[in-house]
Amino acid sequence: MNAVTHGADQATAGSTAATGAELVGTPVVTPEPSRTRDVRHGLVVHGLQLAVLVVLLGGWQLLTSTGHLDPVLFGEPSGIVGRLQTWITQGTSIGSLGQQITVTLEEALIGFLIGTTLGIVSGIALGRIKLLAEVFGPFIKVLNSIPRIVLGSVFVIMFGLGLESKVLLVIVLVFFGVFFNAFQGTREVDRNLIASAAILGASKWQITRQVVLPSAFTWIIASLHVAFGFALIGAIVGEFIGSQQGLGNLIRAAQGTFDANGVWAAMVIMAVVALLAEYLITRLEKRLLRWRPTQLSGPDL
Repeated sequence: MNAVTHGADQATAGSTAATGAELVGTPVVTPEPSRTRDVRHGLVVHGLQLAVLVVLLGGWQLLTSTGHLDPVLFGEPSGIVGRLQTWITQGTSIGSLGQQITVTLEEALIGFLIGTTLGIVSGIALGRIKLLAEVFGPFIKVLNSIPRIVLGSVFVIMFGLGLESKVLLVIVLVFFGVFFNAFQGTREVDRNLIASAAILGASKWQITRQVVLPSAFTWIIASLHVAFGFALIGAIVGEFIGSQQGLGNLIRAAQGTFDANGVWAAMVIMAVVALLAEYLITRLEKRLLRWRPTQLSGPDL
């Protein structure tokens, strides 16, 4: 019996040695580094995006060139590029292009900062203090139901064609989006965390600053992506209603002369500004929310 067992052990050892010898001669296939995969995936995505853009613009140009679309009414990509070149080199009918962009950005940024600050403070305050929510809740709902275009007209009548009327409209547009996110984020904080902090002797201010605010920060940062878009919309709409300078005034002037290429050119400038702002807000989000667990992979919008 011992001899049989000893023979089996020798056979097993020989098989293991043979397998090891085979593995030594076999090249080891290492998995592709994650960074390389990400780079390749990014190149594929950007390539597809560029292809979609080429198809859309190329089809548009082809339809206008063949007469299927009237370039006077619909514009054309080559005309839009030409209009942008004219604005950059010779200026617009109401001043230099840089001046128009600066005016609109100034209105949007000032209103964005003020509206965001008011929205965060008000949202957290009403989310933490029930009495304030009960008192001011109906007024906020009524103000939120008023069409913004009406408020823009009112602000132009009250404060004129200058900076103030545009900034106020931007504040109104930005405030409500940030407020409701901050309010809901405050309400969604885990009550067990608040109770634990209170048991450990934390004051209400310490609980708000160290527990509530970090928990609601994800909601607040998420609202900023939409808020800056609303800030640009508020500035453009305010200028369109009544102004002396800005991209909105430029669009209104192009519309008055049936210059479709001019309208599209101004929209291209707005899109570039919005994309730059979105990039900066995304960088800010990643920096402020580094403590957040890694999200599941999925499309970034």
